[in-house]
Amino acid sequence: MEIVPLGDSALIVRVVDDFARNPEASLNAVLAALRSLEAAAIPGVTELAPAYSTVGIFFDVAGIARAAPEQEPFDWLSAKIESALKVRSAGSEKGVKTQLIEIPVCYDREFAPDIGDVARVAGLAEAEVIHRHSSAAYRVNCVGFIAGFPFLSGLPSELATPRRAAPRKDVPAGSVAIGGAQTGIYPRNSPGGWNVIGRTPLRLFDVQREPPTILRAGDRVRFREISREEFGGFPQ
Repeated sequence: MEIVPLGDSALIVRVVDDFARNPEASLNAVLAALRSLEAAAIPGVTELAPAYSTVGIFFDVAGIARAAPEQEPFDWLSAKIESALKVRSAGSEKGVKTQLIEIPVCYDREFAPDIGDVARVAGLAEAEVIHRHSSAAYRVNCVGFIAGFPFLSGLPSELATPRRAAPRKDVPAGSVAIGGAQTGIYPRNSPGGWNVIGRTPLRLFDVQREPPTILRAGDRVRFREISREEFGGFPQ
């Protein structure tokens, strides 16, 4: 484990060294560390952000100073983190609880401007791309680069497609896309360079909801193909 500063009000805890070697085990280790840090409720910590192999810890400097007035904030917080993570049991990674979320997706050409490019790279018919994409089992590795955007592992290797050479200025909310070896969902209109192959009518991020995101790191995801008519029947 490595703890390094990230500016003056955050730090990074590196839980694993090589995510790609065993993504499932790496993610479970990160989530187990996250749960331990949540349970520790360290004074001054304002946010915990899990990623592929790390947990970002954001803190209030004044809050840390009040909790430990005679110590350097980074040193005090690092000691608290190490103490919290030492209490993890040997099997804690295997005990990480996850939920399975079904995401309806319409792969109609209206919503899939890049499906032809993905089919060409894969050497498959478009219908086969849809079948393989919607049949795979996915897992949320982390949520970023905008609020609610899930980075999903589990994409069949033959569907891996390089990102677009020229990103779009505006990708519609709900767009399901492929970027390299991952698939993801744009939770709102935003710029983006992934290959769009469908759209979900679900709203992935809503500030009026608690929690505001449908998907969290560690969740398992299945896509369910729906027709254009079914898409139009969802509440907008």
